[in-house]
Amino acid sequence: MPLLMMAQGWPANYQGVMLQGFYWDSYSASQWTNLQSQADELSEYFNLVWIPQSAYCGGTSMGYDDQYWFSNYNSSFGTEAQLRSLISTFKNKSIGTIADVVINHRKNISTWVDFPAETYDGTTYQLMSTDICADDDGGATKTWATANGYTLSPNNDSGEGWSGMRDLDHYSTNVQTNVKAYLNMLLNDLGYAGFRYDMVKGYAGKFTGIYNSDANPTYSVGEYWDGNAGTVTTWLNSTKVNGKIESAAFDFPFRYTVRDAINNNDWSRLANVSVMSDANYRQYAVTFVENHDTEYRSSSSQQDPIKKDTLAANAFLIAMPGTPCIFLKHWTDCKQYIKAMIDARKLAGISNTSTYTNFRKNTAYYCNDVVGSNCDLLVAVGNTSAMTEPTSSQWTKILSGYHYAYYLPNTAEVAWADRASGEYNKTVDVTFTAVSASADAKLVYTTDGRTPTATNGMQVASGTKVTISSSSTLKVGLLTNGVVSKVMTRDYTIVNFNPTTATVYVRADWPTTYFYAWDDKGTLLGGWPGTTITDVTSVGGVTWYYRSFPINTSSYKFNIIFDKGSNTAQTIDITNISSDKYYVLSTTTDSNGKYTVADVSDTYTGITLPTYSNSNKIVKVYDAEGRLLRILPSGTSTKDATNGLSRGLYIVNDKKIAL
Repeated sequence: MPLLMMAQGWPANYQGVMLQGFYWDSYSASQWTNLQSQADELSEYFNLVWIPQSAYCGGTSMGYDDQYWFSNYNSSFGTEAQLRSLISTFKNKSIGTIADVVINHRKNISTWVDFPAETYDGTTYQLMSTDICADDDGGATKTWATANGYTLSPNNDSGEGWSGMRDLDHYSTNVQTNVKAYLNMLLNDLGYAGFRYDMVKGYAGKFTGIYNSDANPTYSVGEYWDGNAGTVTTWLNSTKVNGKIESAAFDFPFRYTVRDAINNNDWSRLANVSVMSDANYRQYAVTFVENHDTEYRSSSSQQDPIKKDTLAANAFLIAMPGTPCIFLKHWTDCKQYIKAMIDARKLAGISNTSTYTNFRKNTAYYCNDVVGSNCDLLVAVGNTSAMTEPTSSQWTKILSGYHYAYYLPNTAEVAWADRASGEYNKTVDVTFTAVSASADAKLVYTTDGRTPTATNGMQVASGTKVTISSSSTLKVGLLTNGVVSKVMTRDYTIVNFNPTTATVYVRADWPTTYFYAWDDKGTLLGGWPGTTITDVTSVGGVTWYYRSFPINTSSYKFNIIFDKGSNTAQTIDITNISSDKYYVLSTTTDSNGKYTVADVSDTYTGITLPTYSNSNKIVKVYDAEGRLLRILPSGTSTKDATNGLSRGLYIVNDKKIAL
């Protein structure tokens, strides 16, 4: 029977790596179309991608105030069609999409107790006031309901309460019916591969077991937010159905262990107990070092981040058992380093049930020997220069950086290139390493996609660095006893990008205009409402406010909102900007009360300003849509030809004129 058919909560011996495909307010970075465009690259490194809750929540939302389950999937991240396309594309690339499932609580429509009625597949689903826990909001909901003629459930909450939304009573048959239908729709209609259950402390663990035994997802992970490993494993056991654990859990104890080791400069703390460290439960440990709730969001919302050593934290995470879940910000900021770490994990064959032993440790450093299905992987983190190097007769270093190093046993007999596939600016320096018990081992490589042999390719010694300056398919193999084996492939795309700027212009229709801007790393002009803009210029006879932003990489994009310095007058989000842009504000607003904008960059970028001189031919005046407005005699000046026209764009004798 195939492995995935036997899955219980999470597959055993699973070698996959997961990506958290969002962070807080990642409305641009996590757009379904944006994630889909990265499918080829993501598929090389990730088997699963966890995306935000994907249904409509009544406005701009990260999804944790879920309102619709069945009928409206036009969310802050894209349309239902775009969502389906993303999931389908991921599936075709062998990526499973993990749904963020929020069933502890639910948002009402207009009162404390009304939920939407949704018809799906011929059946209408609706939660009622009697599906709300009797002690919701510390009794405040019951007080309101009684005063307004409604009845709540007779049952108190089966877990921790939360006052943000209505807590659902999972003992209710109607709640269970709605949830089961919802989960089956996510799997069998939308095509999700599994679930990430939000806030599972909010209801008894047995209900996760009930729901999963009905839906039968291959992957399920609960957010049991607790730093005590024993408490998390108790929750895992509470999901059992017929003696089988029905869900994995995020390993918060592992996360806190890494945080404490780094923030306190005491790497020996990595020996602390976690779900991953328990051989009986590590199959169900989804490990991580940062997520949307722990990350630094802003100066006013600092959360609980790891303050330094991001690469070392990820190096330890990726090398250890459990299923690593990489945070999107870490991926985008440190992509090429994380790629190389994942390459090493896959080369060794480390799985979620791999075993490990401590190799060396003290306050300054920590080193584990992890046993993969192909070979061991030695991971050292902390002040690795203070650690006695593993003996070269047994181990070969393949990867290193600030506060981390990876070693393979010489018996692995593999070739290694330390720079992962991907895009590099101008050049990429690649160091080749021969991991072999043979002292005479060499490497053979090609850069044109040919398979290297003893007579085909360049032969080099271990440790050789090669600079690649054009897009290439690198293949490198281990040469021992005249035979080339273990060929490794890297695909490098070389771009010639010079740092530049992108200037954003908005027509000066508002006397005072603020620019609020942000990118994948945070805000660019301070917190909301941004910075009031005083720089003005005239282009095409039109007055514009403007601000320039540095563009330092070929893939860099930023986003902007124009506003009046208040929450009552702002535009929609304008996303994915990487070049000069001109915008004109509309006088109309969308359903959320935000002003729409028109991108008129094609009109004003590189515009030729008119010269008001007499023409010696017939003068024709067209509007911006190509309608002929005037035919004037030869000799009519451009100024006279446009006299009396309202402000806008016109074409006068094949020249664009902005009034």
